[in-house]
Amino acid sequence: MPEETQVGVSRRGALFTAVGAGAALWLGAGHNAAARTLSSEPGAYAIEDFFNHRGTKGAALSPSGEKFAVLEQFGEGDQTRSQLVVRNANDPEGAAAISIEVGALAVRWVHWTSEDRLLVKTVMEPKVQRIRMTGSNRSTHVEGYPTERVVSVHTVTGQMAVMFQNEINRLRASPYLGQVSDFLPNDPDHVLMPAYESDGSLGLYKMNVISGVGERIERGPSSTMGWVMHDGIPVLRRNINARGNVETWFARLPGEADWRLMRRNRLRDAPEFAYVGQTQNPETVRVLIRADSDNHLTVRDINLRDFSVSAPINHREGVDAIDGIYDSRGKYIGVAYYGERLEYEFEDPALSAHHRALNQFFENDCDVKLVDISADGNRMIGRVSGPREPGTWIFYDRAARNILPLGSATSLSFEKLGEGQRIIVDTRDGAKIEAYLTAPLSGKAGPLVVLPHGGPEVRDYRSYDRQVQILAAQGWWVLQPNFRGSGGYGKAFAEAGWGRWGERMQEDVEDAIAQVIRDKGLDANRVAIMGTSYGGYAALMGAVRRPELYKAAISICGVADLVDMLDWEKRTDDTPGNMIFEFWTKRIGDLSTQRPMIEAASPRRRVSEIVCPVLLVHGVKDEIVPPIQSQAMHRALRGAGKSVQYVEINGGHGDWDDKEELAMMKSCVQLLNRAFA
Repeated sequence: MPEETQVGVSRRGALFTAVGAGAALWLGAGHNAAARTLSSEPGAYAIEDFFNHRGTKGAALSPSGEKFAVLEQFGEGDQTRSQLVVRNANDPEGAAAISIEVGALAVRWVHWTSEDRLLVKTVMEPKVQRIRMTGSNRSTHVEGYPTERVVSVHTVTGQMAVMFQNEINRLRASPYLGQVSDFLPNDPDHVLMPAYESDGSLGLYKMNVISGVGERIERGPSSTMGWVMHDGIPVLRRNINARGNVETWFARLPGEADWRLMRRNRLRDAPEFAYVGQTQNPETVRVLIRADSDNHLTVRDINLRDFSVSAPINHREGVDAIDGIYDSRGKYIGVAYYGERLEYEFEDPALSAHHRALNQFFENDCDVKLVDISADGNRMIGRVSGPREPGTWIFYDRAARNILPLGSATSLSFEKLGEGQRIIVDTRDGAKIEAYLTAPLSGKAGPLVVLPHGGPEVRDYRSYDRQVQILAAQGWWVLQPNFRGSGGYGKAFAEAGWGRWGERMQEDVEDAIAQVIRDKGLDANRVAIMGTSYGGYAALMGAVRRPELYKAAISICGVADLVDMLDWEKRTDDTPGNMIFEFWTKRIGDLSTQRPMIEAASPRRRVSEIVCPVLLVHGVKDEIVPPIQSQAMHRALRGAGKSVQYVEINGGHGDWDDKEELAMMKSCVQLLNRAFA
């Protein structure tokens, strides 16, 4: 029997049943029915159920692999509390376990620093009063803001220490003390953490995890966002510009005093460089990069002396690399890719068989991300996720061929979520694109909501998506096309969308819709389009191009006028050589030579062609797509006598708290219900 078929005897259903039973025991079954917004799909979850954060928030292996810790969060809102459970990995289902109360806090992750000590990231939201001005109206409201802390916990004595606990003024003034730059695997008593100083600059501190007291070892200018270390010594420094869309990397060899400019990169907008991890050589670091004229992102080593790059490492032809992975001692293991699902190219080929076996165990329906691997490669912690799985943590013992469920990220059950599938779409010009289609719980033919992603040079994956599942719970099919112009498929695929925002990229979306309507027998008279950022633009432009197709359009933080957007990018660009404005000029078009084409691709200038109702949603603090884009679209639609609703959210570019997003999703569902009636 092949090695990958020998893992365990349970199947996915049995494992998830065990996880679900544990979640019910830990978290308390049932929901507040009186507060629920009912779904139109029998047996499906209500909208509020998708905003439940009770569950497992992390799991980690001790450095030796002899223990594992599971981090649990109970309750909601003011009733939130968290707990650590530590077990012996040699007897993972044994009765002997240590339970440690973390406190009335939300939690994010857990990490071992030694065999007996853990670090936990906690988050609180203290409430403060704010004054809000709307025109001439002045109102007082209460809002919370996240306050991050790192807590050290001794698993035997239960003794705890908060990092920087001896600095009361810093703890009071800084909400951002939840990041660890280096866990220093060879120094179990210390970690490196960044912290803002009173003058706004960033310091790097060597923190004693036993006492919570730190010593500053480095300080950067006000634009510094962090450092990269080699064995605890900073070798890279990362600065960011005022708008937060360009990072500048500086390098310094161990023993050197001065930093040297290494490179500048875009953030958010099709990034082509990211740090992966350290190497055995103090003069090199491992990075994710699109080198020279490469079509795909690869993992390579970059030399800090002359900035030359190595050949690709664990390269897979024709696929963008996503990241590199390391074991508990900081040893490089391999490279992650996304093909039909999450896959790896390992340094040790034997690991590939075990990862394939884990995929098979979950019936090739989920991604199994390896988040912790023991130094001997025998024991692993994985996070399982998929279209119907918000996240389940598992422990895998390679030698024992044993898979143990550790807990679920939420109390949602995969049997009550919409099933997702990957499809290949044939476009009208003979190309092929990938898309993901999620069915409602019943699987019956009905309305379709198409959800173009943002970016546009990012991509959707076959993974859990809260918005998708909320829509599927209403009885609707949901389509996520990775149209040309998307990222993740190589530079040539992205370039196929450059300068073609109003046509080819829209055509790919339309072709995907036509194919699924034909193949699934869906209702061609009940189709809507909804998206965020670029996806919001695609929704508005879709309503312009195909008024007979779309019965509703929802734009969230979307671009409405490409001419105005390019002008704004030029005015606000604070980068050398206007690199951000030049980036968008390549993608959208050159105003000096292509203005008529760009105007024609701007929905605000063509509102007379829109016939469906439109919902516009925008964050008032959005610094990526300014709110004036939606405000101007709202005025234009109203002036043309169209059906339009405009909602402002107290947040930025989609980074809203659950209360705001829940209200937004209810507004979207209400509009779509009316459109599909």
